[in-house]
Amino acid sequence: MKIAPIMRAIAKQAPDAQQTLVHTGQHFDERMSDVFFRDLGLPKPDEHLGVSGGSHASQTARIMLGFEPVLDRHRPDWLVVVGDVNSTLACALVASKSGVKIAHVEAGLRSRDNTMPEEINRKVTDAVSDLLLTPSPDADANLTAEGVPLERIARVGNVMIDSLIRALPKIEATEYYRSLGLTDQSYVLATLHRPSNVDDPAMLSELVSALNEIASRTPVVFPVHPRTRARLESEQVPINEGIRLIDPLGYFDFMSLMRSAKIVITDSGGVQEETTYLGVSCLTVRPNTERPITIEEGTNRLVRPGKGTLLAAYSDVEAHPPLKQCPTLWDGKAAERIAEVLLATK
Repeated sequence: MKIAPIMRAIAKQAPDAQQTLVHTGQHFDERMSDVFFRDLGLPKPDEHLGVSGGSHASQTARIMLGFEPVLDRHRPDWLVVVGDVNSTLACALVASKSGVKIAHVEAGLRSRDNTMPEEINRKVTDAVSDLLLTPSPDADANLTAEGVPLERIARVGNVMIDSLIRALPKIEATEYYRSLGLTDQSYVLATLHRPSNVDDPAMLSELVSALNEIASRTPVVFPVHPRTRARLESEQVPINEGIRLIDPLGYFDFMSLMRSAKIVITDSGGVQEETTYLGVSCLTVRPNTERPITIEEGTNRLVRPGKGTLLAAYSDVEAHPPLKQCPTLWDGKAAERIAEVLLATK
């Protein structure tokens, strides 16, 4: 979702520029990965490392081992990495040691929580990157506080919103909720996959119990991440019939569900941003967020994980929906700005 608009923008601004798309395979489930290539019109990867599964350490190491010969073959002027996943960190480390310049898209985000693997990935990737492409003012402030020179920072906006805006006509036409027998604004959309929420049996039980209570009044649609489904089954967590467990969805179907939801309950990073742009109330079940702008200027609210806190927050946001507002530079042109900066930077 972040790479697609960047590749299009570079191709438009510099048709002769050679671009090589590397898919590490980190997101190994077909419904969670390959479907995005299809839905977003991305070309097939030029290189596929086929790395999936394993611990954070083993996965990061295997990506590094697989990516090094790819980098040696192509010797690019720039390596562009996005976000905060293990692939981002692994490829950035290889490029840094190989003397290849690195541009980090979505740089500068901080949760201040080093128990999150993503926080470590973000901080280390920013530390070795030559160009830090930020989505919001808080990201700029985080980087300057860490001593990053201003000339290495460029605020470009939120590239994921580029994909959303481009896809909006199809998202609006999809109306996926109808296939579930639901109507617009009549249901809650839920996603949970963070280890802190789903790997702890007691916490998973609490959160699902809260969803069960909500589902007794309002249908809950729950596209289940493979990680979460495995935990629900192994722990035999009771599921109210008002909760509709469905398989992971393609981009258009999922965004259609999000756009027409009454409230979204999530622990995802990207969903906080997408709901903000769409003006949908969002409860983020986490003690912190690396995207505080979605709270300050969006429709997001942090909820400390737990049954009581989630139910209280749900009742409050149901009675008092947040104002709809969108941060600056979340305008569908972030990729254009990224391409301009990359092509102008020597």
